[in-house]
Amino acid sequence: MIHAVEFGEITKTFGGTVALDRVSLEIRTGECHALMGENGAGKSTLGKVLAGIHRPDSGTLALSGRAFRFSGPREASRAGIGMVHQELAFCGDLTVGENLLLGRYPRRLRFFVDRKRLFTDAKALLRDIAPDIRVDVLMKDLSVAQHQMIQIAAAVGTGARILIFDEPTSALSEAESRRLFALIDRLRALGVTILYVSHRMSEVFQVCDRISVLRDGRLVGSVESKEASPEELIRMMIGRNLEEYFPGKVQPLPRTPLLHVEGLSSPHGFRDISFDVRAGEILGFAGLVGSGRSELARSLFGLDRDAAGTVIFRGRDITGASIRERMDLGIGLVPEDRKRQGLALELSCRMNFSLTILDRLRRLVFLDAARERQELETHFTRLNIKAPSYHAPASALSGGNQQKVVLAKWLARNAGLLILDEPTRGVDVGAKAAIHALIDDLASRGMGVILISSELPEVLHLSTRILVMRQGRLVGEVSRTDATQEMLLRMMSGLTG
Repeated sequence: MIHAVEFGEITKTFGGTVALDRVSLEIRTGECHALMGENGAGKSTLGKVLAGIHRPDSGTLALSGRAFRFSGPREASRAGIGMVHQELAFCGDLTVGENLLLGRYPRRLRFFVDRKRLFTDAKALLRDIAPDIRVDVLMKDLSVAQHQMIQIAAAVGTGARILIFDEPTSALSEAESRRLFALIDRLRALGVTILYVSHRMSEVFQVCDRISVLRDGRLVGSVESKEASPEELIRMMIGRNLEEYFPGKVQPLPRTPLLHVEGLSSPHGFRDISFDVRAGEILGFAGLVGSGRSELARSLFGLDRDAAGTVIFRGRDITGASIRERMDLGIGLVPEDRKRQGLALELSCRMNFSLTILDRLRRLVFLDAARERQELETHFTRLNIKAPSYHAPASALSGGNQQKVVLAKWLARNAGLLILDEPTRGVDVGAKAAIHALIDDLASRGMGVILISSELPEVLHLSTRILVMRQGRLVGEVSRTDATQEMLLRMMSGLTG
């Protein structure tokens, strides 16, 4: 039988790290084939070998029985391969249309860009996946979710016969994800082969025909989706049973509010928001993408100078306080986009970690290197952060370990209130369980936690109370004991009855 893709004994190393260890895998023509595994297991690396981004050290690659060895992505694209990357990379100062057709602008009179045709062609690319996005707006003015939709449209629009999706729904709402899944069904019906990398089991079972699991760079096995179970996949991914995916609930003590918010409004996405957070509780925020949750988080951290209302923290009015003042009082923020907002990717793990505590590490005009090393070792050990060294750039870490570095720097700061915006986006099942346990532990020690997540099971299982936002307003509050996923979805969508 001739397969669409055949990997034969693929090996790839980066320095002394083996990313892929003799991986052999066949992907059938017209199927949606999932790749699963923990961060660092080799999933994205294998996809990038197929896309021509990485050249394997050894092994073979065949498409429809024909051997290929790509020297770069352009060759792979000419062979009919397209890729939707997990890391979004666009030119922010160019329009959506200019980004979509970058490198292949339509011309008139040979030398001039035909802008009318460019925008017409760009609209055609967006028609099926993101028809509401204007092609004449700048990329930097769009949300992470919109960037993701545009990247998907760009890959599909090339007419590729083999598509690689690397965490395509990590920034998408439920409605956007459903639109993507419908598109995948249409592509499969047309004979397009899809390699689908994801950590989300529910969507893998929904859209994929077969599932292959990688662990530590090696292929553990492949199973038919209809014959597999989540428990089996977890065992394959981490090599053990994951008995407690979510930790036990922390019951908050009846304490006075740590944070009191009254009538907070901003022209940047929310109106008349009022709530309290008590020490030792996890307050969850549910809502669709664009509901105002992330804008509220940034405002509470001091990033929105246009916000008006009242914010009281530990009995002090901090409505007009700066970011530095809020940090000094004990407020920390883990933003939704760790790569652009949470880390300086080209700086070392050590420097990223130390950024929030430089004032405490100063000895006269020098840095207290011994204390810095002690803090690093303490928090990297506590969070089990896996890095080549403290001096390795943050970009060299897996997504889960990058997220742990962001968390570590706020733990070192001894924050009393931690605002977590999508804390487990794009991390594997093992790292996700570790972060869940950490959140639960922090609350049990008296920290107040605001948890914003698009994954409803995460909000339901971790939160003590859940506030629901829609179109910039709070539309309801539900206790953990009364909340159901259906109830939250109806509130988020504006459905009644």
